Amino acid sequence: MASTPPADAEDSDARTALLDATERLMLNEGYAAVTSRRVAAEAGVNPGLVYYYFGPMDNLFVEVFRRSAARMLGRQAEALASAQPLRALWDLIRDQTNSSLNLEFLALGNHRKALRDEMKAFSLRFREIQFDGLSKALSKYNVDATLWPPQAVMIFMDGAARFMGEERAYGLTLGHQQAVDVVERLISDVEGKRRPARRRRGL
Repeated sequence: MASTPPADAEDSDARTALLDATERLMLNEGYAAVTSRRVAAEAGVNPGLVYYYFGPMDNLFVEVFRRSAARMLGRQAEALASAQPLRALWDLIRDQTNSSLNLEFLALGNHRKALRDEMKAFSLRFREIQFDGLSKALSKYNVDATLWPPQAVMIFMDGAARFMGEERAYGLTLGHQQAVDVVERLISDVEGKRRPARRRRGL
């Protein structure tokens, strides 16, 4: 006979299922489709569990955002610790995997102060880590911080990537490849050509 999982494991599974369900609904139907009943149905649990684990819906949205933010912080840390941090950071900010979810959070933040405050606090922390990591990378390559302030470099890279991502969302790519080529040429001047990614052990 299979053993019964401990209550805390069941709690963790149910909580994770609710977070996953909320994220799926936001991506597939938009934040307006997220209600306690829809989330519970999507997760396959009793609707009362939404309030049991999270209380008001604002708390649920905040927890979904925090989980997404933690993933992004982890990916950024990996990029900044890589052999070519400038290139890895550029690749990361150009990756639009999270763009749809981020847009939903931005729209939702206009209506829910708790989420807006959480997003602001995270964005500040995220940007400070970016600035610090980029500053160390540029210093490592003896780049003149007076001519190329890390904060300005980060804003230019991030701004270009976001703008092109928004345009791609409605099918406009005119001039994108040329812009990417310019940024990557500048990165290559500092960091050298792109190196093959190292394979992880055991793969």
